[in-house]
Amino acid sequence: MLKRKKTVRPIKVSDVTIIDDSRLKKAITAASLGNAMEWFDFGVYGFVAYALGKIFFPDASPSVQMIAALGTFSVPFLIRPLGGLFFGMLGDKYGRQKILSITIIIMSLSTFCIGLIPSYASIGIWAPILLLLAKMAQGFSVGGEYTGASIFVAEYSPDRKRGFMGSWLDFGSIAGFVCGAGVVVLITAIIGEENFLEWGWRLPFFLALPLGIIGLYLRNALEETPAFQQHVEKLEQGDKEGLAEGPKISFKEIATKHWRSLLTCVGIVICTNVTYYMLLTYMPSYLSHNLHYSEEHGVLIIIAIMIGMLFVQPVIGLLSDRYGRRPFIVFGSIALLVLAIPAFILINSNVLGLIFAGLLILAVILNSFTGVMASTLPAMFPTHIRYSALASAFNISVLVAGVTPTVAAWLVETTDNLMMPAYYLMVVAVIGLLTGLTMKETANKPLKGATPAASDIAEAREIVQEHHDNIEQKIEDIDREIEELQAKRTNLVQQHPRINE
Repeated sequence: MLKRKKTVRPIKVSDVTIIDDSRLKKAITAASLGNAMEWFDFGVYGFVAYALGKIFFPDASPSVQMIAALGTFSVPFLIRPLGGLFFGMLGDKYGRQKILSITIIIMSLSTFCIGLIPSYASIGIWAPILLLLAKMAQGFSVGGEYTGASIFVAEYSPDRKRGFMGSWLDFGSIAGFVCGAGVVVLITAIIGEENFLEWGWRLPFFLALPLGIIGLYLRNALEETPAFQQHVEKLEQGDKEGLAEGPKISFKEIATKHWRSLLTCVGIVICTNVTYYMLLTYMPSYLSHNLHYSEEHGVLIIIAIMIGMLFVQPVIGLLSDRYGRRPFIVFGSIALLVLAIPAFILINSNVLGLIFAGLLILAVILNSFTGVMASTLPAMFPTHIRYSALASAFNISVLVAGVTPTVAAWLVETTDNLMMPAYYLMVVAVIGLLTGLTMKETANKPLKGATPAASDIAEAREIVQEHHDNIEQKIEDIDREIEELQAKRTNLVQQHPRINE
């Protein structure tokens, strides 16, 4: 007689973590502010790249100045994997909150220091060297910043709202870009372009210090995430029972056991960040330097596009909680593959309305990636390796994506083909499409290694009931399979009586 084994233990309401709403809002605010500061610097750097090229590389031609300034932007990405590995291991050992406090200190100080660096005319070759050192310090801290912040928000969020809550992290990124660009435009309008080139470009970088102090205050006021607290409690319980401290896993073991999750992470990050840097870092230079469009008008168009992205961002996150993350990765990749060339044809039209339309197409495509990335990536790894695994995979991917402005500028200059950025995006779209089609759906599911999380007791009861219903359905399916197997066995015995013998 075939029998089934009841090995699945039904969860109880007490097994579900109830997330305090006020703590969740504080966590999102603290994480998003640090991310906003990171991208505030990237935004400022992208919009003042033409000025930095003249100040730190004055002897070069305008084209080489632009490539050199954007190259200085890209070089720190070489340091990010080291920062990700360093802060990732510490984050899995000591907690997310402590590491995020450290990264925001390093990030704000290094950004502030850029504004203090004398020009090439004052100290010669030491000027670009000091700029590079400051950017490398930024890269080291940022290596642990975004992944830590996304994990922090994901581990604080209820399972059914993780997409919506996670989308606010990249809302902070876009808001940081908007503020960075807005500050550049405002300062230029007040003091004039000549004064801005002479000393005004330093002012946006000085703002990083007060922003960092605010972010540090908010992060220090937070408690550790519920998921990490559960992990620590399990380790402490294991110590009391005389068990080992917990698994110590090397990156080699992570790559062996979680290679599929690592590849998915790499694909999503490359597709998202190449599009991000192409639109928000490279395009201002492309509009002014290659299309000879007014720098002021080009910046204003990008700002308008980014403000529109702010409204779309949380909507994508909200919809992903209902329809899943995969559909948006697949849709965004197909749209990028099909619409990259039409978008750049519009951008190159020299007609204001069409330029705006081309940039808007790329912005909506970018939203489909950024709206789900922060909620998708942390769900791929278990709690005890989440920070180190995600930080390593993320920053290796960003290493590839970070050279986008430099490579795009170089391709356009060497080929004299203004459509090269579109071809670049199409190659990336193929990577995104393959990733979206092969990845596992993570929406509305508990994080690996953590108990289910709910907003309130009513939602917890719904989760428990759904879990019970799923178990009952699985049992019914198994019983049905057993009955079918028994029926087949009976038929075989009837047709071949000697089987029983």
